[in-house]
Amino acid sequence: MSTDTARDRLVGAAQDLFAVQGVGPTSPRAVLAASGVGQGSLYHHFPTKHDLAVAAVGATVDQTLARAMRTLGSDAPAIERLVAYLERPRDALAGCRIGRLTAEQAVMDDEGLRDVVDAYFVRLLGVLTGIFRETGLPDDVAGDRAHAALAIIQGGFVLARATQDPDALAAAVRGFVGLLTQKEHP
Repeated sequence: MSTDTARDRLVGAAQDLFAVQGVGPTSPRAVLAASGVGQGSLYHHFPTKHDLAVAAVGATVDQTLARAMRTLGSDAPAIERLVAYLERPRDALAGCRIGRLTAEQAVMDDEGLRDVVDAYFVRLLGVLTGIFRETGLPDDVAGDRAHAALAIIQGGFVLARATQDPDALAAAVRGFVGLLTQKEHP
């Protein structure tokens, strides 16, 4: 028997639907149907769609950061951690569940949702900046490199989706890693 609560099932269903069709087009009724819970549970836990969206996007942020930190927070040397994070397998054609939200006007117009998305990028940039600082780079250069590393991932997702070529993300990562490590990759 599953230990998922009705709230967990609602949040999980919303996360999955938001990843496929976005926050704006996803109705509470669709989340309800996908979750398999009763209507009373939906409105008990989430009186508004906004409440559900903040919880689901927040859960996606937390899960994504936790996954990133398993690599970035290890005891390996700084550049090894960064390369492992960049080269981690990703579903390039699905895109970044959080990065895709920035293209949704409904999300960007909603201060609460925008703040959750912003917090993800700020936190990840902070971790990446810290890793570059570990290599001896000054703060401003470390920050610039962190932005570049994150832009490689986000831009690689966009290129992969636009061209329907999953290798576009891998190629962007290979190119950036080659610059970082000063090695030519075949």
